[in-house]
Amino acid sequence: MADDNTDSGSTDELDLDELRDEIREIDRDIVELIARRTYVADTIADVKVERDLPTTDEEQEQRVMDRAGANAEQFDVDANLVKAIFRLLIELNKVEQRESR
Repeated sequence: MADDNTDSGSTDELDLDELRDEIREIDRDIVELIARRTYVADTIADVKVERDLPTTDEEQEQRVMDRAGANAEQFDVDANLVKAIFRLLIELNKVEQRESR
């Protein structure tokens, strides 16, 4: 019988394990980037407090959302999904900013 790459031999399992390892590394990188973003957002919150600026800046939020959508398109990722993730990140940052005031 011809090999059509549909068998479930040990080579495929190894490839699957390697792919899962790659996903684990990517997941860790995503969490690290979220932590970095949160740190910078916290620093922005401190600056807003020092300058007596409001927590919410709708124009800046729109720029972030526009940039997220453009980046999604550049990488051929669903823009609605990416924007939803960024909306969540923004909302979490705003909650933290409000709680720290």
